[in-house]
Amino acid sequence: MTMPDADGPPSHGAVAPIGLPELNLPAYEPVLRGDGEKRLILDPVRQLYVRLTPEEWVRQHFLRYLTHNCGYPASLMAIEKGFLFQGMACRADILVHDRRGKPYLMVECKAPGVPIAQTTFDQISRYNRVISARYLVVTNGLKHYCWTVKAESGQYSFIDGLPRYGRPSEK
Repeated sequence: MTMPDADGPPSHGAVAPIGLPELNLPAYEPVLRGDGEKRLILDPVRQLYVRLTPEEWVRQHFLRYLTHNCGYPASLMAIEKGFLFQGMACRADILVHDRRGKPYLMVECKAPGVPIAQTTFDQISRYNRVISARYLVVTNGLKHYCWTVKAESGQYSFIDGLPRYGRPSEK
């Protein structure tokens, strides 16, 4: 299954909360509570309400895309997973493991107003030196980039979309 068109128009359907744009991801009706600065969104993976920021808006939409459109099991996901990189505390926005518990896919989310730049690719590549995920994704909810990394050589290849989870060779 391919990712939503990275350069196409945003999806239409659910109305974005005031101040947040519609995204180029399938629309859904998130569970929200509170208002203004105290608005919260339900994260079904962490099973708790978190502050609704522009980056969280993207993260929740991408989580929904992974679980509902690509078949990735929520039970194998870690959100804002902490790890150390050269002695610094870092967090992976979304980390999906394979059924053996090894990192499979890592996603770096940015707010819709943050352009995807070389620094974003560099950031997730640095993180992957520790994580060693097979697939990497960067998204700001409007544009999405996905690539695969060969563990042995470190070579990467951009791909048109995410693989569906659970193909026989990927289990």
